[in-house]
Amino acid sequence: MREFSVPPIVTVGDAANLTDPVWDNAEVAPDAVQFVRRTDGTTWTDVTCRQFRDEVVAVARGLIAAGIQPGVRVALMSRTRYEWTLLDYAIWAAGAVTVPIYETSSSEQAAWILADSGAVAVVVETDAHAGLIADVRDRLPELERVWQFDRGGVDELVTAGVAVDVAEVEQRRKAARADDLATIIYTSGTTGRPKGCVLTHRNMYADIANAVPVLPNLFHPGASTLLFLPLAHAFARLIQIGVVQARATMAHSADTRNLVAELQEFRPTFVLSVPRVFEKVYNAAKQKAEADGKGGIFARAEQVAIAYSEALETSRGPGLALRAQHAVFDRLVYGKLRAALGGRCRDAISGGAPLGARLGHFFRGIGVTVLEGYGLTETSPAAAANLPTGTRIGTVGRPLPGVTIRIDDDGEILISGDLIFQGYWHNEAATAEALTADGWFRTGDLGQLDTDGYLSITGRKKELIVTAGGKNVAPAVLEDQVRAHPLISQCVVVGDRQPFIAALVTIDEEALPAWLESAGLPADTRVEELREHEGLRSEIQSAIDSANRAVSKAEAIKVFRVLPRDFAEATGELTPSLKVKRQVVHKTYAAEIADIYRG
Repeated sequence: MREFSVPPIVTVGDAANLTDPVWDNAEVAPDAVQFVRRTDGTTWTDVTCRQFRDEVVAVARGLIAAGIQPGVRVALMSRTRYEWTLLDYAIWAAGAVTVPIYETSSSEQAAWILADSGAVAVVVETDAHAGLIADVRDRLPELERVWQFDRGGVDELVTAGVAVDVAEVEQRRKAARADDLATIIYTSGTTGRPKGCVLTHRNMYADIANAVPVLPNLFHPGASTLLFLPLAHAFARLIQIGVVQARATMAHSADTRNLVAELQEFRPTFVLSVPRVFEKVYNAAKQKAEADGKGGIFARAEQVAIAYSEALETSRGPGLALRAQHAVFDRLVYGKLRAALGGRCRDAISGGAPLGARLGHFFRGIGVTVLEGYGLTETSPAAAANLPTGTRIGTVGRPLPGVTIRIDDDGEILISGDLIFQGYWHNEAATAEALTADGWFRTGDLGQLDTDGYLSITGRKKELIVTAGGKNVAPAVLEDQVRAHPLISQCVVVGDRQPFIAALVTIDEEALPAWLESAGLPADTRVEELREHEGLRSEIQSAIDSANRAVSKAEAIKVFRVLPRDFAEATGELTPSLKVKRQVVHKTYAAEIADIYRG
């Protein structure tokens, strides 16, 4: 199939904007709990729909008092916390535009985003953020105001806004139209300098308003989630506005080091994450079982979970014997895994990168259905998703209501609908390259649609490897399989214009200590000392062999190199959303790659 379209359920009116649900909730269900926040570092405190609306108004009055005019850009640089969401809605209520900046951004990245967007104000979180802005402020003539969460910035705004009439907020809020600019989200930049994606209220509102009705098990009053992805990421932002849209409940988690404890304390009904987090949950559980001498039990439980999930997609479903085995392992293994997520979580959303069928079946088999979706910042971001009423693991689902997906002649995925961005801020050339004359967005991804409209991602146009023999190889297929090994953190497949395919592999630093102990090696042994260790290379080779069984001989990995350290955002190989920057890896490890093909 070359094209599949799903009609919209909701059409956004010209006068609508993203603040409308906040005001509607305050009127319809004023005492419903919209957010739960930390007030003294330990205590969870409810924020009702009416309280949230009133706090948004109070902060918006402060922004107006500070001279923030409709249409100007206000940047937000902070970890995921309640105040981020509060400021986001207050900026919109004041008629302004939010510009997120990842809290891990360098001074150069922050300076570029602030300068390119023409932001007149920025709200930061910490002293370090404030210092970073101070270091580049002489390059930002349009930047007039800086507020800081950790220095009482919210209280400062509320106090300043007392003199502003509440009616001014209402007037500005209602004046914002659906086609007005809501946010400029800068792509995390796997290649080149970040580009600012221009999204209107209609873009984001149409996306979430059509997603909520088809995800009723996630988005409904009484549902809850603990958001720990950075809100600078379009995916996390969509969940934020979805929670408000559906009048569900959300808490924020800024420190992922305490994530397991917070999940068990808050007990969400669904979670949002990227594939790397799901991989770590799986790998940690497998490693712990092996360390406790229960590796065989876990391996059998894994096989049963995957078989059970696969059987769910057949017309007959799981047989009696499989159901019986599943019930046994539910008591012995699966229940403990669900308990790590708080015990109430039965659904999860994965996006940002391919999850892979293996993990999808494993998690559904243990009782946590991971609904994999697809989209980009330029699509607001969700364009397709597996739904409770229709899931095919290994695909990213069908187009969401209001979305049409087309496969171009060269296999590229094209998308149209009200969710498509308006273009790149101050970058007409990039906009012309991304959007066709009739408004279709060129994703740069390669994919296939099956006869029922389910989309499978097969690779990136620019990442497709063409060997010297002319074989086209999509690296993601191999990389997902290799990363399945608990010891492996990242895998980057190389081989463009080379005689064979090879791989660069990094070791998971959390999994290494247990392996060192099992191998009888000192606990302080570094990865760089193990690169040629026979035992370690044997472990990696087993993962390579498993991955190679999924492809043809011409696509198989022939050689691998263990790198001396893992990839990290700080060293430039990962984006803030944990995507690998292939160009950076290729440049940093050019000598390693050259050595593979030398001679």
